[in-house]
Amino acid sequence: MNPSSDFAQFAPRHLGDSAVVLLSGGLDSATVLAMVNRLGYSSYALSFRYGQRHSSELDAASRIARELGAKQHEIIDLDLRRFGGSALTDMALELPTSKTNTPHQNIPITYVPARNTIMLSCALGWMEALGATDIFFGANAVDYSGYPDCRPEYVKSFETVANLATRVGVEEHSVRVHAPIITMTKSQIIQAGISLGVDFSQTVSCYQADEHGHACGICESCRLRQIGFEEAGIADPTKYQSPS
Repeated sequence: MNPSSDFAQFAPRHLGDSAVVLLSGGLDSATVLAMVNRLGYSSYALSFRYGQRHSSELDAASRIARELGAKQHEIIDLDLRRFGGSALTDMALELPTSKTNTPHQNIPITYVPARNTIMLSCALGWMEALGATDIFFGANAVDYSGYPDCRPEYVKSFETVANLATRVGVEEHSVRVHAPIITMTKSQIIQAGISLGVDFSQTVSCYQADEHGHACGICESCRLRQIGFEEAGIADPTKYQSPS
């Protein structure tokens, strides 16, 4: 795989242009950040402490931003626990696991209300302050959990809003919102990340990782990750918690 050619449609207008990249610390966003850097952007990574169940993914995001060469990494405190409505922010709600999960018919309880819209809005503000015109995030509409803000039509609609709502979009250049892995399977994302030099052992995808970043191995995010490595034919480098 040649990442530069495969992702050429997302290339900067000018080499060295700045781009804001949402970075969770997981597998998908790490791959996107690596791709952005390979394409020749100056990347600015943005993460959120939003009240998620653990901070291990933010520790991972810091490592990834540093190792992949982000020019700057910011972590914003934004406590979405005050709103509730998601098993990722409300400890009283049970996370779905491989033992309890059933095929999705409705939007799952791990959906955080309006999370991508909130985070992309913050990214939009930083993008404009930087004088940039590009935002990247790791939305995926194939191996995903049914979240409404991970669909191609959502990305297109947010890009429309970004161009209506900003000075740069109105007076200068169009704002571009990219979700470059949105139509890729998890195995394809993993293969792309490997070719881009991502060390997936440093990423944390688990909904309930421990303080060391070790994954539970049974939550929905862990299962999608495990299946991805299996289908990619690549050994899973994830660090798992010891069975109790």
